[in-house]
Amino acid sequence: MEILLDEGYQFGLGAFETIAVEKECPIFLEWHLERLREAMKFFGFSWNVTEEMVQEKIQKEKIGHGALKVIASKENLVFLVRENHYTEEQYQKGFRVEFSQVRRNETSPLVYHKTMNYGDCILEKRKATALGLDEFLFLNTGGKICEGTTTNIFFGKNGKLYTPKKECGLLPGVMRRYVISQAEVEETVIMPEQVPGFEECFVTNSLVGIMPVASMGRYQFPKREMADRLRSQYLSLVDSVVIKKTWGEYE
Repeated sequence: MEILLDEGYQFGLGAFETIAVEKECPIFLEWHLERLREAMKFFGFSWNVTEEMVQEKIQKEKIGHGALKVIASKENLVFLVRENHYTEEQYQKGFRVEFSQVRRNETSPLVYHKTMNYGDCILEKRKATALGLDEFLFLNTGGKICEGTTTNIFFGKNGKLYTPKKECGLLPGVMRRYVISQAEVEETVIMPEQVPGFEECFVTNSLVGIMPVASMGRYQFPKREMADRLRSQYLSLVDSVVIKKTWGEYE
């Protein structure tokens, strides 16, 4: 594989998508490509990444349970296969989450696209792992909760879900979009001091799906009912479309 050292690989001015794959079926492919095209338009790239290209690569690699990563920069279009390492044991335990000391810059346009400028996320994710945690959660420059290093976050109370609004400085994830389409969700401002007022919490991304959060700092969430219900619905949806090999209508 020949990579040209353009601005993507020198300065992080590129975009990527990580698409979950089950039995050679890409999950929410249309939504992933929609977001990738928006990022490429932001950077001024002219690549035409189609569903057929992605499907062909998945079938060639025979991806059963894993992911296809699509990376686009000005001079490069790369497809990589990676594993999905999340386990059922992690879902049963739930994530342990704490707040990062690094702040999200909600004034940067890069925050709102999935870009190769991903250093803060990778370094903080590694730091969390070294501390025995599953995830760090970023606050923005105003101290508002925005997102995890690799996840979006939801809080639950009295049967309703709450998630930080996009303007707080977060990448609107594909699984975040799915949850919002399936449940009563209010996009709002959430401060750290509000956390003990919530009954449950979960995080989402394309590979983890819907992961319950057991604790945030010293606070332990007493429930996980909505997370379990939404995860069960999501897994049933994935099973059904894998059988049909097409998504059709999933909103």
